[in-house]
Amino acid sequence: MLEKKNNSTLIMVAIFIATFMTSIEATIVTTALPTIISELKGLSMQSWVFSAYLLTSAISTPIYGKLADTIGRKKIFLGGIILFCLGSFLCGIAPNIQSLIIFRAIQGLGTGAIMPITFTIIADLFSYEKRSSKIAFNNTAWGISALFGPLVGGFIVEKLNWHWIFFINLPLGLIVALIILFSYQEITKVKSEFKIDYRGIVLLSITLLLVLLLFQALGTNIKIGEIVIFALAIIIFSYFFIKTEYHVMDPIIPLDIFKNRTFTIQIVTALVLSGVQMAYQIYFPIWLQSVYSLSPSMAGLAITPSSIMWLVGSFFVGMLITKYAPRTIIMPLIIIQALCYLPLVFAATQFPQIFFYIIAATNGLIMGVIITTNTVISQRLVPKENLGTASSMFTLGRTLGQTIMTSVFGLVFNASTQSQLKQYSDVSINQISNDISTVTKGTINGHLSSEINQIIINNMHSIFMIVILLFVIVFIANYLDNKKSIVE
Repeated sequence: MLEKKNNSTLIMVAIFIATFMTSIEATIVTTALPTIISELKGLSMQSWVFSAYLLTSAISTPIYGKLADTIGRKKIFLGGIILFCLGSFLCGIAPNIQSLIIFRAIQGLGTGAIMPITFTIIADLFSYEKRSSKIAFNNTAWGISALFGPLVGGFIVEKLNWHWIFFINLPLGLIVALIILFSYQEITKVKSEFKIDYRGIVLLSITLLLVLLLFQALGTNIKIGEIVIFALAIIIFSYFFIKTEYHVMDPIIPLDIFKNRTFTIQIVTALVLSGVQMAYQIYFPIWLQSVYSLSPSMAGLAITPSSIMWLVGSFFVGMLITKYAPRTIIMPLIIIQALCYLPLVFAATQFPQIFFYIIAATNGLIMGVIITTNTVISQRLVPKENLGTASSMFTLGRTLGQTIMTSVFGLVFNASTQSQLKQYSDVSINQISNDISTVTKGTINGHLSSEINQIIINNMHSIFMIVILLFVIVFIANYLDNKKSIVE
C-alpha cells in the first residue's frame, strides 16, 4: 500500500543525494580549509568553521525530530534542504571569516533536519524486514563521500576556487527538493492541534550547547574551575529540562521512550561506537604518516577498507535481526572488535602496516552490522507517533559520541605527550607539533627523530587503551539488556 502511494525508488534517490550532500560537506570543507583560511585571514578562528556547523546541527536535531512527528516529515525535510542550501550559498559569498562562521551555523540548522528525517522517511516507506537493506543503500552515500570527498575538494579548489565548495550544494539541493515536493506523499497523520514545548526547547538547547562547548574546550587550556562551572550548569539545566518534559502535554522529547531498556541501549551503543570511529579515522593516518613516513594519500587509504566493509556489513542486518536478539548480535561482535584493536595498545615501530588495513576492514564490517542494527531496532521499539523522535535521538547520540570522544582523545594525546617530555629533555611540545604537522601535510620526507617516534607511539597506546575501555562499556551495556528474544 505504501509503495503504491509513493514512488519509493525515486524518493530513495532523493534521500541518497541528500545524505551524500551533507556527508561530503565535511570532507570537502576540510580539504579546502587551508585555502579558505588563507584568503579570509582567519587562522585564529578556523576551528569555529566546524564548531558552528556542529553545534547548530546537534542542537536542532531533536527539535526537528519532534516536529517531524507532529507537523509532518515533508515540511521539515524541505525546510532543512532550504536552510542547508541557503547556508551553502551564503558561505560561498562570505566576505570574511566571521560571516562564514555564521553562515556555517545556518548550514548546520539544515543538516539537523536532513539527517534524522532521512531515517524516518525510510522507516515510513519500508517494512521492518526491508528497512535494513534500504539503510545500507543509503549508507553508501557516506562511503562514497569518504572516498571521493577529498579528491573532489582538491579538484574544485585547484580548477575553480573555494567558493564552489559551497555552491555545488545548490543544484543537488534543488533536485532533492523537487523530488520530495512532487513525489513524496505524507504517510504519517499530522496533528491538527499541538502545543510547542518552548521551555523544553530552550532548556534542551542550552544543555546541549554547554555539553558541546565543554568538550570542545577540553583540548584548550581550560582551567579546572571552569570545567566545574560547566559541569554544574549542565547538571542544573538537565534537571530542569527533565522536570519540564515530565509535566508538559506534548514534550519535545517524550522521556518515556527511554524506559524501554533495549531502546536506550541502542542509543548508548551507537553513541560510544561513534566515538571509537573517530579514533581510527583521526589517529590511523597520523600514526602511518608520522611513524611510517607514508604520504597523506597513502595513509588515508587505511580508512578506505572500513568504508567499503561498513556497506557490506549493513546488508547482513536484515537477516540477523529476524533470527537473533540485539544483544546476541552485538556482544560477540564487540569481543572480536576489541581483540582486533588490542595489538595497537602494545604495537612498536616495527608493527606491520598491513594490520592497520585489516583492523580498519574488520572495524568497518562490524560497525556496519551494529550501527545499522541500532538504527532499525531503535525505530522498531517506539510507537509510530514517536518515530521521528527516535531517529533524531539516534542521530544526536552519534553526533555527541563523535564530538565528545574527539575531545577526549585529543586531551589524552596531549596529556600523554606532556608526561613523556620529562624523559626527553631535548624535545619540546612545539617541536612535536611542528614535526607532526609537516609530515602529515606531506611537506617533508623522511622519518621523524626516534624520540618523537617513541612519544607518538606511546600516545597511540594511550588512545587505543581508551578505545578498549569503550568496547568494555558497550559490552556491559548490552549484557544488561533484558531483551533476550528477537524484536518483532
